[in-house]
Amino acid sequence: MLKIGLTGGIGCGKTTVSKLFEQLNIPVIDADTIAHQLVEVGQPALKEIVLAFGSDILNVDGSLNRKKLGQFIFADNQQKQKIEAILHPLIYQAIQSALIHINSAYCIISIPLLFETNMIDLVDRILVIDCPAESQIERVRKRDGMPLAQIQAIINSQVSQTYRITHAHDLIDTSKANDKLAETVKKLHNSYLSLSTR
Repeated sequence: MLKIGLTGGIGCGKTTVSKLFEQLNIPVIDADTIAHQLVEVGQPALKEIVLAFGSDILNVDGSLNRKKLGQFIFADNQQKQKIEAILHPLIYQAIQSALIHINSAYCIISIPLLFETNMIDLVDRILVIDCPAESQIERVRKRDGMPLAQIQAIINSQVSQTYRITHAHDLIDTSKANDKLAETVKKLHNSYLSLSTR
């Protein structure tokens, strides 16, 4: 089975593109969804995070306060490395486990930090989702209500747009109209089906 690694900067439209592949009945494994499941109440990873960051990181109901954690890790690189050391090996394992159960010509593995986490060996081909930096900032402000400084800190913590583009096998620019986006995904879908039979 051909494994396509889908990646891109924050606010570039990775979820939108993933959904278009799902509409074509292509399985999508999403690293962000896995990360959310790993830190649910009662999960071992959440206990490790509390040990590393203290119980201040929790909401009143015992769930993880993502906003607070985000402020921690994007303000301090050491804290960021601490959380990555807990979560990334678990995410990697979960993706490998999910792959075993997929029976398809190809699948999409959406990993926002594909380059940063050295998970490239999980995939056969890299699809980068891209848009101008101004669009990224505007989308994240609308979606998450984050202050500009925090959005910029997240963008700065990721590999550069140039790095992503030069390491991509395929590229989708999400600043185009939605119908064009669906058309682009359909063309890639046909291309991946063809590649998977080689």
